[in-house]
Amino acid sequence: MTTKTGILLVNLGTPAAPTPAGVRAFLRQFLQDPRVVELPRLLWVPLLNLAILPLRAPRVAKLYQQIWTEQGSPLMAISQRQRAALEQELKREGVDVPVVLAMTYGKPSLSDGWQALKSQGVNRVILLPLYPQYSASTTAAVFDGWADVMRGERHLPVMRLIRDYHNHPEYIQALAMSVRRQWEQQGQGEHLLMSFHGIPQRCEDEGDPYGHQCRRTAALLAEALELAPEQWSASFQSRFGKQEWLKPYTDVTIAQLAEQGIKRLDVICPAFSADCLETLEEIQVENRAVFTEAGGEQFHYIPALNSDQAHIRMMVSLICRELA
Repeated sequence: MTTKTGILLVNLGTPAAPTPAGVRAFLRQFLQDPRVVELPRLLWVPLLNLAILPLRAPRVAKLYQQIWTEQGSPLMAISQRQRAALEQELKREGVDVPVVLAMTYGKPSLSDGWQALKSQGVNRVILLPLYPQYSASTTAAVFDGWADVMRGERHLPVMRLIRDYHNHPEYIQALAMSVRRQWEQQGQGEHLLMSFHGIPQRCEDEGDPYGHQCRRTAALLAEALELAPEQWSASFQSRFGKQEWLKPYTDVTIAQLAEQGIKRLDVICPAFSADCLETLEEIQVENRAVFTEAGGEQFHYIPALNSDQAHIRMMVSLICRELA
């Protein structure tokens, strides 16, 4: 049998619409995943459906409405551009393989992605989760979802999973280029904060490498930018619930920097491969307000790598390494 390879580009997902119903459906699938919330199902599922979703979905829907575009969800629109750009760049390299987009939660699903590849005769799949740093709650959730899809297949395709790329030289260089470009256009701030999505501290205590990989990414980026220790720091955002999450917390750190006399702050979110609610609303709006209320004056968010050429070239390198 002839081998035909396909690429499945995977991100977390997004509501189909910025409405309470759309957000509720998305959050229900997302928060019911045992990889995301590691509580006993008999306790968590009723609590989620009867208390958390009715309260949280309308509030989150209002936040999505603030960032929604004519193309829909920013995450989805950017992901579609990434897919098209990656397929085109691979062809320029002489690698003519289909690239299909899938989301762990919502649409297009991992099952949709596999069916699109399967219909093109693909029997070897390279899974590329767009999470630079590995976590059980993200990359492992992709693997679980893929395994669920494969339960219905008698003839399994060969599969390669790109586990993480937190220290890949081209990833670090792409981040550094985006920061320098921002500085050329807006001027350099007094401090660069690298804000990563958080996970519960318990997860790291039990062996999840995510926190370590985030700190390594931050150190490598600071080194590439030739920053002194006092010119940068790393923090963790988006905590949920009352348990302790990875520290330092982004909102607390931003307030402290302003209180220490930092008037101009640059913020980048290296864990996000595409701009989304956590960057466009949580960082751009909520944490900007935290900074100014604490005495800061100029707050500059450096966009995610999105469909930047250097980002796409990095993906090509990852894929070509797997093809080899």
